[in-house]
Parts: sequence; structure tokens; C-alpha cells
Amino acid sequence: MSTPRGSGPGRAPVTRRLVQLYTGLPLYGVSMGLMVRADLGLEPWSVLNQGISRHTELSIGTVTVVSGVLILLLWIPLRQRPGLGTVSNVVILGLVMDATLAVTPELSALGARIPLLAFAVVLNGAATGLYISARYGAGPRDGLMTGLHQRTGRPVRLVRTCIEITVLAVGFLLGGSLGVGTVVYALAIGPLAQFFLRRFAISGLPGEPSPVVACSRTSPEHAILPE
Repeated sequence: MSTPRGSGPGRAPVTRRLVQLYTGLPLYGVSMGLMVRADLGLEPWSVLNQGISRHTELSIGTVTVVSGVLILLLWIPLRQRPGLGTVSNVVILGLVMDATLAVTPELSALGARIPLLAFAVVLNGAATGLYISARYGAGPRDGLMTGLHQRTGRPVRLVRTCIEITVLAVGFLLGGSLGVGTVVYALAIGPLAQFFLRRFAISGLPGEPSPVVACSRTSPEHAILPE
């Protein structure tokens, strides 16, 4: 008996992959907006985007979209190829981030901002696990990281650290929000993302694991970055 296309061994159900991609990316945008509302510090790229936003007439979400497009242009000399998830990442995150900020009120009480920050970081980890496990291509910033790794031969962790320190420093100088939330995010996002990568891993995907989420010794559900 023949096996229906897309449901047999070695093939992941396309529907589940798309659901995870288009659930994960909006949730990621929501988490970014909630971190802004918590006002306790942002993750490095949002620090940069917020800093740029404060010196232009553009919203932070619009800056996120524009910066994503500009980063994609850097993929050309690095010979990185965007996928459906890459393009969707560029468009969705900024739009959802602005929408979240539009419907979420500013908070002044620290007792409300701290749990909001914690929720946003956990949500970001879950969103990361959802959309990366769908394996429809790296986000523009992750692709920049892996492209530089492949061209320079430097360890991915070193490349990632250098990129994030640079964008964090520039963002801070431009007035982006750097604080305890930045530190919490840096410490928590790795373990959270790995947990949710295991939770949302899809068996039977064709091809090799994404370089963003796997290394040569482990499967995607056991590592986010290469060694």
C-alpha cells in the first residue's frame, strides 16, 4: 500500500511545520513587545532597534523590520540562502511587536513589571522552540551569525557573542533600554530554548539539521548552537 505524500516515514507533516512557524513567529513578536512594556531591559537586538527608533520617527517594530531587511542584504556576500521562515521572520516580528505595544498599557508598578518580564522571557523561549523546530530557515540575525561562522571559521559562540556585544553597545549609546532584563534574557534564553526545542521537535524532517539549532554531535532537540 502506498503512503500518502507528506505523511510517511522520513517526511514531517507540512501542516504541523507551518502551524509551528506561524504560531512561533507571532508569539516571538508578542514577547518582544512585552519586554518593552516591562521596561527592565531588552535583548541585544531590541536594544539596538529601540535606540534607532528614539532617533527617528519610526516605531521600534518598523525599525525591526527595516533592520531585518538590511541584515538580509549582508547574507549575499556570506552566501546564505533565506527560506520561508527567514522572510516571514522579517515581516512578522516587527508588525506583531508594534501591535502588542498598541494594545498593552504602560506599567509603572515594579510588582507588575517583574512578572511581565518573566512571562515575556519564557514566551520568547517557547516561540523560539516552535519556529526553529519547523525548520523553514534561520532568522536574519541567526543567518548572519552562521554565515560569519562559516566564512571566518570562528566558533559560533564567539561570533554570536561578538555580534551581540556590538549591537548591545551601539544600542545603549543610542538610548536603548539596557537593564536587569537584558541579563535575565541572556542567562535564561539558552536553557529555555533548548527545553522547548525538545518539546516541539518534529521527527522525520528531510535533510540535515539547521546549523542554527544543531551541532555535529547532537540533534536539533539537544542543541541550539554549534560548538
